[in-house]
Amino acid sequence: MASRSCTNLFDLACGGLLDIPCTPRSLPRVMTVPGIISDLDSCSNNDGDSDSSSSICRDRKIIVANMLPLHAKRDPETAKWCFSLDQDSLLLHIKDGFSSETEVIYVGSLKAEIDASEQEEVAQILLQDFNCVPTFLPHDLQKKFYLGFCKQQLWPLFHYMLPMCPDHGDRFDRLLWQAYVSANKIFADKVMEVINPDDDFVWVHDYHLMILPTFLRKRFYRVKLGFFLHSPFPSSEIYRTLPVRDEILRGLLNCDLIGFHTFDYARHFLSCCSRMLGLDYESKRGYIGLDYFGRTVYIKILPVGVHMGRLESVLNLPSTSAKIKEIQEQFKQKKVILGVDDMDIFKGISLKLLAVEQLLQQNPELQGKVVLVQIVNPARGSGKDVQEARSETYLTARRINEVYGSSDYEPVILIDRPVPRFEKSAYYAVAECCIVNAVRDGMNLVPYKYIVCRQGTPCMNEAMGIKADTPRTSMLVVSEFIGCSPSLSGAIRVNPWDVDAVADALNSALTMPDSEKQLRHEKHYRYVSSHDVGYWARSFVQDLERACRDHYSKRCWGIGLGLGFRVVSLSPSFRKLSINHIVSAYKSTNRRAIFLDYDGTVVPQNSINKAPSPEVISMLNSLCNDPKNTVFIVSGRGRSSLGEWFAPCETLGIAAEHGYFLRWSTTSEWETSSVAPDLEWKEIVEPVMRLYTEATDGSSIEIKESALVWHHQDADPDFGSCQAKELLDHLENVLANEPAVVKRGQHIVEVKPQGVSKGLVAEKVLLRMVKDMKAPDFVMCIGDDRSDEDMFESILSTVSSPSMPAPPEIFACTVGRKPSKAKYYLDDAVDVVKLLQGLAAASIPKPRHLPHIQVSFESSF
Repeated sequence: MASRSCTNLFDLACGGLLDIPCTPRSLPRVMTVPGIISDLDSCSNNDGDSDSSSSICRDRKIIVANMLPLHAKRDPETAKWCFSLDQDSLLLHIKDGFSSETEVIYVGSLKAEIDASEQEEVAQILLQDFNCVPTFLPHDLQKKFYLGFCKQQLWPLFHYMLPMCPDHGDRFDRLLWQAYVSANKIFADKVMEVINPDDDFVWVHDYHLMILPTFLRKRFYRVKLGFFLHSPFPSSEIYRTLPVRDEILRGLLNCDLIGFHTFDYARHFLSCCSRMLGLDYESKRGYIGLDYFGRTVYIKILPVGVHMGRLESVLNLPSTSAKIKEIQEQFKQKKVILGVDDMDIFKGISLKLLAVEQLLQQNPELQGKVVLVQIVNPARGSGKDVQEARSETYLTARRINEVYGSSDYEPVILIDRPVPRFEKSAYYAVAECCIVNAVRDGMNLVPYKYIVCRQGTPCMNEAMGIKADTPRTSMLVVSEFIGCSPSLSGAIRVNPWDVDAVADALNSALTMPDSEKQLRHEKHYRYVSSHDVGYWARSFVQDLERACRDHYSKRCWGIGLGLGFRVVSLSPSFRKLSINHIVSAYKSTNRRAIFLDYDGTVVPQNSINKAPSPEVISMLNSLCNDPKNTVFIVSGRGRSSLGEWFAPCETLGIAAEHGYFLRWSTTSEWETSSVAPDLEWKEIVEPVMRLYTEATDGSSIEIKESALVWHHQDADPDFGSCQAKELLDHLENVLANEPAVVKRGQHIVEVKPQGVSKGLVAEKVLLRMVKDMKAPDFVMCIGDDRSDEDMFESILSTVSSPSMPAPPEIFACTVGRKPSKAKYYLDDAVDVVKLLQGLAAASIPKPRHLPHIQVSFESSF
C-alpha cells in the first residue's frame, strides 16, 4: 500500500479518483495584439527557461478568486443566461488602483451552475463582454471543495476553531483535501489558458486558492505572482494541527508577494514558516523578506479599504434619502446602535446581545431610549453551527424584548433578510454608534462603511435636515480580534467575551461629548478616505512589481515532487560542479591547493557521529599523498578534536577555530594567529551567554580556545531566534571597544577574535605556495556556510594579485543551491564525497589487471 505522504497530488488531481475531466481548451487565447493571438499550447516543455515570450509588452493583470464579480440569471422568456457586473464586488473595485490602460482579466467561478452543454457558449460571452474566464467545477467537486474543505476545514481553523469533537468542527477528511487540490488545479489551468507569462501579473485572492501558486510556478518558473489572504492566519500552535500544513505553506511560498491585513497575521505565517520549514526571515529596507531557495518572498501588511465613490453614489440615491427619513421617523428621539454581521459563529452576535442586555440592566435611564438594530446577512456556509447561532440569537433577542420592551418599544430589532445596499447605508447614516463584536474576523469593512456614511453627502444631508457645515460625529465599538481594529485608533476596542466591558463601552459611546465624537470621527475619516481600495490595490501591485524585478537576471531550476515543488533561482553563472569537468582539470594541473570545510561539507550537518568515516580518511590520504597537492581542512571546530580525528592523515593541513590555530602537517607545531592574541574579552562574553542559556531552554554554550559559541538549534525556533538577535545586540554593545567580533550563523551566535577568518587561512596558504615557488595552477574550495564565503572571496582576490605568476583554474563550490560568492554548487555532503572519490581515484595509478572496476567506477560519476 502506498504511503499517503508520498502521494503525488499533481497526478491525483488529474486522475480518475474524483472523475474530473481534463480542462478543455475551449477558450481562445486572449488577444494581446490586434490580429495576433498568443498560443502557448504548442509549448509542452516544462523547462522554466523556455517560457514563451509575448510579442508585445502590455500592462495586464490577471485577478484570480473563488467567485467572479458577476451576477448571473436566466431570462424567463428566452431561457438564455444574462450576466451583469456585481458593482459591490471588491474584485471590480481593484481596478481603481490600476492605470486606465491596464487590461484586467478575471478568473473564477460563477454563483450559478451552468449546464455542461452551455459552458462553451457562456465562456465565450464572459470573455468577450466582461474579460472573465469561468472555471466550471463539477457539482460534486464544487461541493467538496467549497462547502467541504474551505468551509468545514480551513475557515474554522483559520478562525482558531479546532475540531476537538465532532460537534465542534469537522475532522480532517482526505477526500475533501483531494477535492481542494483538484479545484485549485482547474483554476490554474484556466489561468494558463490566458496568461502571457513574460508580461502578465497574476494576483490570487484568499484561502480558497492557496496551492494554486504551486501549479502555476511548476508550469512557468518566472511567473509574476502575488497572493492576498482576506481571512486571519492563525498562530502556529493552531495551524500546525492541519495535516497538510506543509503543502499549503509551500504553495504560498511559490508566490513573489504575500499580503496580509495585519502584522499579527503576517507574524503567525512567518512563525509557521520558521517552525515547520526552518526558514529565516528578515526586514530588508523596510520590507519583510523570506529567502526561499534563492528567491526572496516578500510579505506585505496592508488592510484593504472601501470604494469611496461607490458608497457615496449609494448615499445620493433617492431610495436612500427616502429610507433615511423613514428610519428617523421610526426611531424618533431614540439612539440607534447598529450591527451588521453575517450569520456565523465567529461574528459574536449573541455576545453583542448579551452586552446590550447588560447595558439596559445597569442603566435603567437608557431603557426606552436605546435600540440595537442588528442586520443579519445571509450565512455563507451551512451546517449545524449556523443553525445553533441563529437559534441562540433569536432566543436572546426575544428574552431582552420581553424584559425591557413595551407595546411601542423593542430594544432589539433583528433584520434577518437580504438587505439592499441603500437600506444599509441609510441605517449607517442614522446610527449614533456602530458595534462590531466578532470573536475573530479577517478584516471586516463595516466600521469603514459606517464612517463614510456618517460623513455624508450633500444629498444625504438634505434628506436628514443637516446643514453642510455641521460637524460630523461617529462612534465605534470594535472587537480587538478583527483586522480593521489596529487602523481605527479612535474606536473603543473591546474583548467581545467580556460582556460587562462591552456594555460599558456602549454606554461610553452613547454618552461621550459631541466634541470628542467629532475628533474621533475626523481622525477615522481621514484614514478611511485616503486608504481606500484603490490605494490598497495600487500599493500591492507596486510591491509585486518590485518583488519580480530580478526574475530574468537569474537561472531557475524546478525541484521537488507534487505539492512540494519549488523553484531554485540563482545567478546565471552559478551551476552544478561536474565531476568529470573537475577531474579533467585536476589531471592536467601540477600544483594544486584544496580547501575543505568540515561540518556540512565533508560530513552531513545533521550527522549524529561527527567523526570522519574511514572512507573519508582514505580519500583524504589519497589526495594528501599526491605530491602535487596541498590539502587543508578549514573548520570552526577546536584543534583537539580535529587533530585527533585526522591523525592518520600525516600530510593534511588543518586550520582550526576559523584559522586561529593552523598546522601544516602532523609533524609540525600548531601556529597561533598573531592578529588578535588578546582574549580577555572572553571573561565579558561568557557571563552574558550563560544568562541567555539559563533563560532559553534548549540552548548551550560551546567554549573554544579562541572563541565562544551560543547554540540554539534545540530551542524553540521563534524564541531561540528572538534571543539570538537580542544576544547579538547585547554582545555588540558590551564588546564595542574590544578586539572581538560577534557573528550570527545558522542557529548560532559566535564571538571570535577580530581579524580571524577562513579567508585569511586561504590567503596565507596560497601566498606560502607562491613563496615556495609552487604557485598553484588549480584551486578548489568547498564549504557550506557564511564563514566559507570569506574563503571564496579571499581566493578570488589573492589569485588576482600581482604576486601570482599566472591565474590558476578556480573551483569555488558551495554546498546547497543558494546565493553564494562561489561559482559552483553541489547538492549535499554526499555529492562532496563523490567528488573527492573522483579526485582521489585520479591521484592513484589505475591497476591494469582490473579494467572492469575502472569502467564501473567512472560510470558512476
